[in-house]
Amino acid sequence: MKRPPIEERYENLVITREGRLLTITMNRPDALNAADELLHEELADVFYDVANDEGSDVVVLTGAGRAFSAGGDIDWMQSAIDRPHTFEKTIREAKRIVFSMLDLEKPLIAKVNGHATGLGSTLALVCDVIFAAENAKIGDPHVSIGLVAGDGGAAIWPQLIGYARAKEYLLSGDLMPATKAAEIGLINHAVPAEELDAAVASYVGKLLGGATKAIRWSKVATNLELKRIFHAIMDTSVAYEAMSNLTSDHQEAVNAFRAKRKPNFTGG
Repeated sequence: MKRPPIEERYENLVITREGRLLTITMNRPDALNAADELLHEELADVFYDVANDEGSDVVVLTGAGRAFSAGGDIDWMQSAIDRPHTFEKTIREAKRIVFSMLDLEKPLIAKVNGHATGLGSTLALVCDVIFAAENAKIGDPHVSIGLVAGDGGAAIWPQLIGYARAKEYLLSGDLMPATKAAEIGLINHAVPAEELDAAVASYVGKLLGGATKAIRWSKVATNLELKRIFHAIMDTSVAYEAMSNLTSDHQEAVNAFRAKRKPNFTGG
């Protein structure tokens, strides 16, 4: 059976085509594009589909509305607490997401239109070139909700800004302004929000006008060491995240989020 066009395969991802440019938009704006079970499943598939799309040479990843992605959906987190066996599926998908992004030969550009936190920050930082609006904040606050930063943060942050700075942010869960992220090399560019589309379009235009195979294979060569690091780290990091999903501190963080109060962690 012939599959539908890539633009019609997803519910929480909007895929649009403009010439040889493919744009993937996470489309849960009312939830700040936080990943629920379906969006997580789709993110685990979409970059494999994009790799096989013969009509595109450059890919942009962005979010609908005022956020890039706020990480994980709180109701989905509670579901994983109540049914911990389902976390095995989440782990498989988490690895597929980052591995498929790193395996994608086409340049993958992050257009960070708003906050990128948790999984959202991983999605942005694993892209090849990252543009962000100056009013966006970026961070991996897994620890703030009692979870290990297991879905890629522990692998990508040290490669971009070094171990000392990476641990400063991963262990505190603090967010940083996009301007700070650009200053320390976590992302490439922070620009005024009204200039973000034009900045991304300008860079994408350079790639589309370049030597396609040379660009793709330069990415492949550059990603070899990064792929080795991710493959060495991900099994352990997601296993630790699965363990932290069972802790009382994680349940307390979910309860506190729903009650709009500060969590009272006890180390359990």
